[in-house]
Amino acid sequence: MAYSDIDHHLLVFDLAPVGLLVAKHRQISSYNQSFCDIFGYPPEALLGRSLEVLYPSASEFTDTGSRALALMRETGNYADSRIMRKHDGSLFWCHVAGRTADRVDPFALSVWVFEDISAERPVTTALTARERQIAQFLVSGKSSKQIAADLGISLRTVEAHRGRLIRKFDVSGTNELIARLVGRV
Repeated sequence: MAYSDIDHHLLVFDLAPVGLLVAKHRQISSYNQSFCDIFGYPPEALLGRSLEVLYPSASEFTDTGSRALALMRETGNYADSRIMRKHDGSLFWCHVAGRTADRVDPFALSVWVFEDISAERPVTTALTARERQIAQFLVSGKSSKQIAADLGISLRTVEAHRGRLIRKFDVSGTNELIARLVGRV
């Protein structure tokens, strides 16, 4: 069938230059070829599976879901840049944005856009799940105090993790750490 003979909505979905995914209750309902290219999965391999498979850890899936749920109830949208997991297990930075069809029950039906930003922001150092969370918040411009509040942990704990990140990346301070995390150094 020629593209001129099919629904233009399907054409947009299939040919979008970014990964597109439709989820129902955080289960994968459909996705496009660009999504397959980004995550390295063959077509249909993820249908019906939990979005958890795309996260480096179960705790990151749960924590990100909690943050997204609250914001989607408030605004209908959620976006962040985070480290995600490809089919081969490798980790990469990805910008993710989503929109819900129902703000009362945001995860009932949601549409997500995935953009691989690893060319600008490569993952070069092995990090724990909590270090990845702290790094995600740091690159979004949050202070240690804001990170502590968002994660429900103490300021000292955030500062300890930030200190470990500084040592792991062999940088002199937070500004240089952020530059390294976003790929500017």
